[in-house]
Amino acid sequence: MADPLRLQAQRTRPEELMLWRALQPLRTVLRFMNTGAHPDDETSAMLAALTFRDGLSLAYACSTRGEGGQNDIGREAGTALGALRTAEMARACDVLGMTMHWLSETPDDTITDFGFSKSGSETLGIWGHARTLRRLAEIIRADRPDIICPTFLDVPGQHGHHRAMTQVAHEVIAAAADPDFDASGAPWQVSKLYLPAWSGAGTAYDDDLPPPPETVRIPGHGREPLSGWSWAEIGQHSRLYHATQGMGRWVGPGEGPGWPLHLAATAVGADAGALTDNLPHGFAAIAPDVAGCADLDAARAAMLAAFPDRAGILDAAGRALAALRTARAACPPSLADALLHRLDRTEAQLARVIRLAAGIRVEARLETDLARPGARVPAHLALHAPDGPVTARLDWALPEGWAATAGAIDLPDDAPPADPYPTLYHPECPEGPVGAALSMTLAGQDLTTTLAPESPLLVLPAVQAAVTPDAVFVNARDPAQVALGLSAGAALALPDGWTLAARDGGSMLCPPRLPAPGLHRLALHVDGQPAETATRIAYPHTGPMLHRAPAVLRLRVADVALAAARIGYIGGGNDRADHWMRAMGADVATLDPAALSPATLSGLDTLVVGIFAMKSAPGLAAALPAIHDWVRTGGTLLTLYHRPWDNWHPDTTPPARLEVGQPSLRWRVTDQRAAVTHLAPDHPVLTGPNPIGPADWDGWVKERGLYFARAWDPVYTPLLEMADPEEAPHHGALLSAEIGAGRHTHCALIVHLQMEALVPGGFRLMANMIAPRKPG
Repeated sequence: MADPLRLQAQRTRPEELMLWRALQPLRTVLRFMNTGAHPDDETSAMLAALTFRDGLSLAYACSTRGEGGQNDIGREAGTALGALRTAEMARACDVLGMTMHWLSETPDDTITDFGFSKSGSETLGIWGHARTLRRLAEIIRADRPDIICPTFLDVPGQHGHHRAMTQVAHEVIAAAADPDFDASGAPWQVSKLYLPAWSGAGTAYDDDLPPPPETVRIPGHGREPLSGWSWAEIGQHSRLYHATQGMGRWVGPGEGPGWPLHLAATAVGADAGALTDNLPHGFAAIAPDVAGCADLDAARAAMLAAFPDRAGILDAAGRALAALRTARAACPPSLADALLHRLDRTEAQLARVIRLAAGIRVEARLETDLARPGARVPAHLALHAPDGPVTARLDWALPEGWAATAGAIDLPDDAPPADPYPTLYHPECPEGPVGAALSMTLAGQDLTTTLAPESPLLVLPAVQAAVTPDAVFVNARDPAQVALGLSAGAALALPDGWTLAARDGGSMLCPPRLPAPGLHRLALHVDGQPAETATRIAYPHTGPMLHRAPAVLRLRVADVALAAARIGYIGGGNDRADHWMRAMGADVATLDPAALSPATLSGLDTLVVGIFAMKSAPGLAAALPAIHDWVRTGGTLLTLYHRPWDNWHPDTTPPARLEVGQPSLRWRVTDQRAAVTHLAPDHPVLTGPNPIGPADWDGWVKERGLYFARAWDPVYTPLLEMADPEEAPHHGALLSAEIGAGRHTHCALIVHLQMEALVPGGFRLMANMIAPRKPG
């Protein structure tokens, strides 16, 4: 980690504030679990109030890794985006001290963010209803929360993934408690299930039904004493880490009205006015006759009362540890189910408080975050422990077969590769195989906690190879050679008639003169073994992670006609439309919008504006008047889909009025197989240079499109009609207008993803949309 990043991390975690936050979950022995479908579904502000004001410890159970979401900061997509959002979620949990559980276990899991859905039953059909319920039951049994609460309601107008998780939250109460239910772990009875008593409607969703009645309210009052921040502000500090989703907003210091909830199921009776009614707040309430429980409660209270007196905190912590060990030893079998997991959780909380109160600091650094099996990694381990009542020792915590030597860590030859989809995360705990084991002794009581190194160690696959690019499009109409970067020693099995030639230090993929249309998946091998690719992904807000996938070259051959055109492209970093247009054989220049001028535009026939570019391409908004003038004098403008908040102003962004619809759920077609009707079959965008027919709508992935236009100037012609099942048809997916001597086409179809997936119809439609308007 570079020093500026190290300093930034230190600045956001002042020791006194971290100590205060570490103390708060000692107020109760209760556990609150939020459930959701995606990273960023958690109710961050409410969770901040529950843990830092009310003292509940927190967990979040999430079904998917968000693989199908947007990416506002880069081009990671699919499982690579899932790995990135997994890391973002871990950093968001760090702010709240929240344990993270994932239902999805691997990149090829059926529980995946397959795209937007409007149906909970459709979602569970794809995820596997039984598997989803089993995974959530296993998480409940492992974590043992007292309360669970999904973020969204199971109502029409809500995302199908959200609806599925809320449905399963109802079902898991009985399943997790049933000893005959087929799931790992000992049965556990959740005491309460709450639902949000607020609507999930907004810019994305549009709940059709009102929320259930409020039965209890989590108050919104108060601020964190040390920082002065409101719970909403702390929630946004956590949400800021969901940068791929554009999260994190300024909310100001005001206190909110709180969070209304509806008690949907209870095993402990009705509430009298508080979330924690009828639940035990301390150990003595669970086991009044077990030795140590009352003393542990008293010592926990003394620790809280002693703040900021560190000596007083440590004195009470020593008593708490002794009482905890007494209670564990004295716990009868009849109370083990209710008591022991709370004692274990409290011991982990005490370890953190003792470390912070004693001023102990640990440095655990690896000189590299990437290593191959069998490698030696230089490593630095240092303990800074002030004199005081706590004695400490620090060692590397390593898996079996690994070895720590002086200043290094030795990996075994069979070290497993890094897992991009870990199923469990605890704040401050290692995210990889290497940790720092801190052993402490206070008042004669020993305890050990394992801390994360500064950056995780990412072990590479034993058989690794890569080909770049890993997806290739060859136009059968004018087949061109494609430059490939191929790992040394890697072999690539080619289709008949194709060859691989060495050239300029690289390789050139050479098609036959008449390549047959089709899709090929060409696996890479090293010494006869199938290889994996390993991509290091690192952003300042997440740190490094490793995305692994089978090493494969995807090769698509299709026939695409192109009109002669000089094309300019302005992107926002969220698509690769320029790359795929070049792959078809188009003459494309990627432009800097800040340098766009009438002279630049006069050299173009067509200008393509990529998705979200109005928001993320600096200088583009200022160039719009010149772009509009250029269109009127004969230029062809293609805009790919934008959200209403992407600086898309209906009256000024397009050449004529065009309003993007919201909430997005109402203005999209999620069924990628939805029938498509041509409303203007003779329109140039649908006729040339490629006649668009039924085959061009086959094989689409994820969905048809989103953020469709809801209203437009009569100058625009709607070209397509499509709809999700049992919904009214949409006409705003593809619009085109003759503007003066030029043309503006607005495409809300996800054509850029179709090209990434090598769907022929995506290329043929793009070729038509970039074809210049013919004079006359």
